[in-house]
Amino acid sequence: MAQTRSSFFDDDLALLSLLANQTAVVLENRRLFEEVHGLNRTLERNVSELRALNDELGAFAYSVSHDLRAPLRSIDGFSQILLEDKGAVLGDDGRNHLDRVRAAAGRMGSLIDDMLLLSRLTRDEMTPRNVDLTGLARSVVDDLRAREPRRQVEFKSNGALAARCDERLLRIALTNLLANSWKFTRQREPAHISFGGDTRDGEAVFFVKDDGVGFDIRYADKLFGAFQRLHNDSEFEGTGIGLATVQRIVHRHGGRVWAESEVGKGSTFYFTLPPAEASEAGT
Repeated sequence: MAQTRSSFFDDDLALLSLLANQTAVVLENRRLFEEVHGLNRTLERNVSELRALNDELGAFAYSVSHDLRAPLRSIDGFSQILLEDKGAVLGDDGRNHLDRVRAAAGRMGSLIDDMLLLSRLTRDEMTPRNVDLTGLARSVVDDLRAREPRRQVEFKSNGALAARCDERLLRIALTNLLANSWKFTRQREPAHISFGGDTRDGEAVFFVKDDGVGFDIRYADKLFGAFQRLHNDSEFEGTGIGLATVQRIVHRHGGRVWAESEVGKGSTFYFTLPPAEASEAGT
C-alpha cells in the first residue's frame, strides 16, 4: 500500500512538474507576445511620424520652390531688360556683371527644381513593369547629342537589357548617370560612354561607364549625398543632387548603387534592379 501511495505521489509530482513547465512556457509566450505587440505599436507610431515628417518636408520643399521661383524670374527678367535697353551704356564690365547675375539665377532655378524632384521621389507612386533599359539609355544619349551636336562621343550598349522597374523613375536615373558621364568626358575628343549589365545571383546589375576625368575613390562615400560635389563649379557645372536622386530611385526599387573610378581614367557607376519577369517578355 505504501508503495502504491509513493507511486501515486511520484506520478502527481511528474504531472505537476509538466503543468508547471507548460504554464511557464505559456507565460513566457504571453510576455513575448506583449513585447512584440509593444514593439509593433512603437514601429507603427514611428512610421506614422516619419510619414508626417516626409509630408511636411514635401510641403516645405514645394512652398520654398514656389516662393523662390517668382523672385528668381524677376531677377532674370529685369537683368535681361537692363541688358537689352542699357547694354551700350553699361559697357563691357556692366554687361558681364549682369550676365553673371542671370547665370546665378539660372543655377539657383536648377537647384530648386532638383530639390523639388528629390523630395517627390519618396512619395510618388511606382508602376513596376518590364522596361527596356537599353532603349531608355539610347533615348537619353540622343537627347544629350541634340543639346551638344558638336561633341564627339562614342556610345555603346551591350545587347537588349531589361529590368522590372518604374519606367519614368528609371529614365530620371539614367538621365542623371549618362549626363554625368557626358559632362565629365567633355575634355576628351572623342569621348567614350557605355551602358551594360548582366544578371548575378538573381539580381540584375547595370552600369554606366566613361573615360572621363574620374575621381579619387577615397571620396566615393560623398558621391551620393545631396549637395556633395568632388569638383568645383569652375571646372564642371552642377547642383550636387543628381547622384543622390539616382540613389533614391534605386533604393525605392530595393537595389544598390556604387561607383568605381580612378583619377584621369574614367568612372563606372553600378546599380541593381529586380530582373525582368519572363511572363512579360513579349510585352
